[in-house]
Amino acid sequence: MARLVILGGGESGVGTAILGLQKGFEVFVSDNGKIKEKYKDVLEHIGINWEEEKHSEEKILDANMVMKSPGIPDTVPLVVRLREKGIPVISEIEFVSKYTDAKVIGITGSNGKTTTTMLTNHIIRQAGVNVGMAGNIGDSFAKMVAERDQGLYVLEISSFQLDGIVDFKPSIAIITNITPDHLDRYGYKFENYVASKFRIAKNQTEEDYLIYDADDKVITEWLKMNPVKSNLMPFSIEKELIQGAFLRNGKIIIKVNNETLEMMVSTMTLEGKHNLKNTMAAATAAKLVGIRKETIRASIANFHGAPHRLEKVLKIQHVQYINDSKATNVNATYFALDSMSAPTVWIVGGEDKGNDYKELMPLVREKVKAIICLGLDNSKIKDAFGNVVDLMVETFAMEEAVKVAYKIADRGDTVLLSPACASFDLFKNYEDRGNQFKEAIKNL
Repeated sequence: MARLVILGGGESGVGTAILGLQKGFEVFVSDNGKIKEKYKDVLEHIGINWEEEKHSEEKILDANMVMKSPGIPDTVPLVVRLREKGIPVISEIEFVSKYTDAKVIGITGSNGKTTTTMLTNHIIRQAGVNVGMAGNIGDSFAKMVAERDQGLYVLEISSFQLDGIVDFKPSIAIITNITPDHLDRYGYKFENYVASKFRIAKNQTEEDYLIYDADDKVITEWLKMNPVKSNLMPFSIEKELIQGAFLRNGKIIIKVNNETLEMMVSTMTLEGKHNLKNTMAAATAAKLVGIRKETIRASIANFHGAPHRLEKVLKIQHVQYINDSKATNVNATYFALDSMSAPTVWIVGGEDKGNDYKELMPLVREKVKAIICLGLDNSKIKDAFGNVVDLMVETFAMEEAVKVAYKIADRGDTVLLSPACASFDLFKNYEDRGNQFKEAIKNL
């Protein structure tokens, strides 16, 4: 019996354990941290051996195959030793792809992938098609395939998950954009991160499609130097295209395989230029899997976006509070600030991932009246913007940051949480950060 070892006892790890057991593997789950009770209960219930707060090398190096949680870097000594022994170390999506014949829409990018994934899934569901949404969002892909395999999946896929693929191939791949992010995992070389994102298309054939942002110079330059086999479906808000999605006279025009779909921008519920692009990508994917034009139009008009992404929380004394906690890099925050139409009190900061704040400078000068730093180390933000805004305050807890914002903001202003940084210095994750923001606002 082949031995499958799973490093990481979270959502993807436990999902893979369920599927691995179903497919006849001897399964062992090992987590260097604590495993949540709900996952322990599942492992106990199905009779899988597990350990927490350690990695027993003798049990792990005995594997025929290892599925590694995307949070574990390839440079960890244990992973290096596994590879030196010739033991395959793969991601969840690679493992699962062997056990489903379903069509897959795979979505990656530095920003916008959650919104694009949710919108694509929403459109397809509204059409009455059985579809599973997984990857970085919802249940694990493995668990879905094990419990009720669908004919179609929409997967949000991170660069870390793509690093662990060998044969995985989506029928439709979407790259929303590529901007510097997670450089600490890629030797601080942007080109390594770009190459990781493009792994989504590496196994695609002439029967498959790659939907991408034609306004993104990083993507277009890479494609010139590294042609792919898949059919290219660009989208743009800057120029008209022969094939793909573009803007004309207040309409989104989508041309796919000799068919044209038109939608009024004014009917969209999502705001901002970045969401125009997310909508173009999702609608193009939906058209490629045969969803009717009327369904696509109606779905885009009734979709309300991802939590923690430019989420309007409350208006208090004519001040709008907006939760953009999912903005964990500079580019995501750029889009958020760009969409602000009122004077903005900006809450920013967290665990810096090698950020360069220069591109935000014009927007900060134009739109930001005050900055509230929220992080254990705010020195880089203070250095970047100390001479740009009139008021900057350092805080070290969400409740404190929101109370300061409440005092600073005047009638008609916006308070925007858009951190441009990871959350792990003060919070469990970006969801925890966003939820604490919303809770603090309700307590004002």
